[in-house]
Formats: sequence, C-alpha cells, structure tokens
Amino acid sequence: MTEIIVVYELDRAPTAAGRAPGGASGAEGTPVVRQVHAAPAAPGSSALGPRTFCGKDTFAMEAAPWKPSEHPGSSWYTPEHADRVCSACDAVLEDET
Repeated sequence: MTEIIVVYELDRAPTAAGRAPGGASGAEGTPVVRQVHAAPAAPGSSALGPRTFCGKDTFAMEAAPWKPSEHPGSSWYTPEHADRVCSACDAVLEDET
C-alpha cells in the first residue's frame, strides 16, 4: 500500500468566538480543522498527492504532523480529530486493510 498522508481541511474564517461551524474550537483568528482526510503520497515520492482518497483537491489543505506509518496499530487519524474524519476517506482505507 502507498504511504498515507493525513491532511486537514481548514476553516480559515472561524467566528469571533473562535468556533468553526462544526463546533471545533480554536484561538480567535486561528484556522480550525473542519475535516480530516487521507491522501496517498505522490507516485515515487513522499510528497502529498493531488487528491484525497475521497477525491478532493489537496491544494488548499494542510498536511498534518501525524504520520500513520509512525504509529503501527493505530488508526490513520489522531484521536483528537475522530469526530471530524471524512467518512469516504475512512471507508477507502478500511477496504484496503
């Protein structure tokens, strides 16, 4: 299987209270994670590929510091973002394991 890169779809315009529409909190003016996606690495490298497993463009997304390959036996996403995991990306990864 190809290397998996976790990426964040960010809400760059949180409300004045620092809350994103989904209820995720962040410091005022700080982008908050709207949804967590997984993307394959670009062919022949460890750089982020152009699309997530659910088909979204990764251009405006931010790579997460979490690397599933460094955490064998763990889920591909961090527990703190379990409530924001893209169900389509999760389903693709579930089918591959």
